[in-house]
Amino acid sequence: MILNIDNLSFSYDKSPLLSDLSVTAEKGGIICLLGPNGSGKTTLLDCVLGFHRNYSGSITVCGKDVLSLSRPELAKLVSYVPQLHTPAFPYTVREVVLMGRTARSGLLGAPKKDDYEICDSSIARIGIERFSERAYTELSGGERKLVLLARAIAQNAPLIVLDEPTSSLDFRNELLFLEILTDLVRKDSISVLMATHTLQHPLYFESEGIDSKVVMLCKDRPARTGTPGGLITPETLYEVYGVHAEVAEIHTDSGKTVKTVAVSGIDNK
Repeated sequence: MILNIDNLSFSYDKSPLLSDLSVTAEKGGIICLLGPNGSGKTTLLDCVLGFHRNYSGSITVCGKDVLSLSRPELAKLVSYVPQLHTPAFPYTVREVVLMGRTARSGLLGAPKKDDYEICDSSIARIGIERFSERAYTELSGGERKLVLLARAIAQNAPLIVLDEPTSSLDFRNELLFLEILTDLVRKDSISVLMATHTLQHPLYFESEGIDSKVVMLCKDRPARTGTPGGLITPETLYEVYGVHAEVAEIHTDSGKTVKTVAVSGIDNK
């Protein structure tokens, strides 16, 4: 088991946000966090990343309690792609990706030959060789997301945590991002924990045959956990988001069956 969240509860100033949440991710599985703004998606990620430490319950990664690990120790187990990242210095893209190797070499350790090879391999896997020598500060928000994913791959951790990873990507690069995550899970047995507002994401992973789970968070209600197809239903979407929606199946020319969500209206009450 790569990730085990057991009876997790968290509060801000005695206001409960997460309550008795339990979910696990096996090697090569994806967990998608869904839910309205303010329902606790980023807070849950911050608990897994060790940023929030005053929670009850337990979180383990590869059998190790997150609270018992130092930052360097946790960085060997968990890589992170944030929702927003504002660079302070004009490092090149290659230098930013190489920073993913710091978890292995240490802050003061000089990169070795294999670190550079892993860095270049990660850049090639994402397909960003064309701007690998450009300043990271000059890139668009979508291009930076691809660089941060390359950095996470270079970190070589068994769990990747992503916070709304496709929020600034165009349609093509969003699909590319999902395909890369699918490839990492399928070929490298990486596990993924991601927060997203896009219902199609978990449905896409499920259609690709990936071991996928959804955690549906909702203010003032217990979280729901299930498969994408089992949890993303008209009834659940109305209860959690207050929207009227239908879930339809589309049969593609390649023989796949993909589910999609069509929204017909919202509840203004």
